[in-house]
Amino acid sequence: MSVAGHRRNRLVVGVDLGGTWLRVLALAGDRPAARIRTPAPRGRDVAPLLRRLWREQGWRGGVASVVVAARGVWTARERAAVAARLRGLGRRVHVISDAEAAWMGALDDGAGVLILAGTGSIALGRTARGRWARAGGLGPLLGDEGSAFWMGREWLRTSGRDARALRALAAAADPVARIAAHARGVVARARRGDRTALRVVRAAQDHLAALAAAVAAELKLQPPVPVGGGGSVMLEPWFAAGVRRALARRGMRARWQTRTLEPVVAAAGLAGRLARPAETAPPPPARGRRG
Repeated sequence: MSVAGHRRNRLVVGVDLGGTWLRVLALAGDRPAARIRTPAPRGRDVAPLLRRLWREQGWRGGVASVVVAARGVWTARERAAVAARLRGLGRRVHVISDAEAAWMGALDDGAGVLILAGTGSIALGRTARGRWARAGGLGPLLGDEGSAFWMGREWLRTSGRDARALRALAAAADPVARIAAHARGVVARARRGDRTALRVVRAAQDHLAALAAAVAAELKLQPPVPVGGGGSVMLEPWFAAGVRRALARRGMRARWQTRTLEPVVAAAGLAGRLARPAETAPPPPARGRRG
């Protein structure tokens, strides 16, 4: 479609910047116009990559609204800093955290707890009155328990790998993504009964359940607590079932939500709403304890 055609159809774009992949979804008249997946930039500045994608797609000057869901972005100052670097990608540029985009995809605008586990991990909670809290989300150096990276690292540490190979992996380009890539195999081995893999997976499930329970307790959410899952790890049904059992062992009565939209779809939907003249401002960023 030409840029002029995009303008007539109010082109809006959602961007999901995860730990491993950057996903882009463009909508024209509420219909998909383009979908892109490319490796996430190694640094935190996504602007050069997005500007290149905009040039390649011919979107410059033709986008009404852009919503970027970025990792590690929580405060108003952080959002404003990212939005400033992205100025010009659309007539309106709005920045949220990637966890909030996952929240919208799993729990919409209701109360509950989101367990987000992909390359990293975090639990995000909200009350019916809009109070937020979170636990985890400290990154691979200080946290991310239960995440793909955490499982991959624990597997590599306990599976008898050669020390030289481990040092080479740690020194490789983008070691976090390379280590996280082992998680899929760890879960598959655990399903087949491998004892070492089972120990790693069960510990991961316990860690994620602990994060969710801590957030629910902090917000005093009444049972049964709506709980949603997001991220590549939590979207694996067998793994998620283990997290549900771990929550039950902690005495938390949960009502598991089956609604799951990809974060990039949720971001594009928000971009569409923001492009409407009468649309109200989005909710403030989620705040709460950091670990």
